[in-house]
Amino acid sequence: MGVEDIWFSLLVGLSFLTSLLSAVAGAGGGAVLIAVLASVLPAHAIIPVHGFVQMGSNVGRSALTWRHIDWPTVIWFVPFGLVGTLMGSLVLLQLPQHWLQLSIAGFLLFLTWGPQLPKLILGRVGLALGAALCGFISLFVGASGPVVASFVKARFDHRHTVVATFAAIMTMQHAPKAFVFGAQGFVFEQWWLLIMCMIAAGFLGTYMGVRWLKRMSNRHFDQLFKWVITLLALRLLWTAF
Repeated sequence: MGVEDIWFSLLVGLSFLTSLLSAVAGAGGGAVLIAVLASVLPAHAIIPVHGFVQMGSNVGRSALTWRHIDWPTVIWFVPFGLVGTLMGSLVLLQLPQHWLQLSIAGFLLFLTWGPQLPKLILGRVGLALGAALCGFISLFVGASGPVVASFVKARFDHRHTVVATFAAIMTMQHAPKAFVFGAQGFVFEQWWLLIMCMIAAGFLGTYMGVRWLKRMSNRHFDQLFKWVITLLALRLLWTAF
């Protein structure tokens, strides 16, 4: 077995583990995956491959948990998230990277450990503003999942609703990447085998993760979610310094 075959097998196995993590903990898998991909794949392939694999993983998670998806949240979140992304693209080169990372880390820690958000903020207006904010800052971090997951978790207490709604939102966020990178000339044919194998392994990881989620209590899910998001926030702080 050559070096390329070893890396291929490791990435497929990693897709299984990160999908399992997202299904059980509610978030974190995408951030771990892109961190590893960044050290293995060519720079031009990292985001397209990650986007496709994450889209497949979230499609599978949405399919397995579709009864728990809060569709009003998805319907409000996605379009305003796109507005936030557009706004972020206009100032992308004007904001210091380390200050953005510090701000995002603080945002994650506040949503995770701070006081419960008022109902006004969790209403439609607050949801629209939160979605725009998540879309805005998603341009400045390797994976926007922890930011979106933290905001979704602030709205719901039940673990199945958090995982399912988060998966549906992320599916719609990752889907446009295929068209964007395809229009820019990215040659997906060179990566289809890896992408499809990672998606298949990710679905298996999601399936097992959802089964574990059913056995978990909301209290244990809350604790696991908080520590996963905290570790990701600390990673941002480390990168900023």
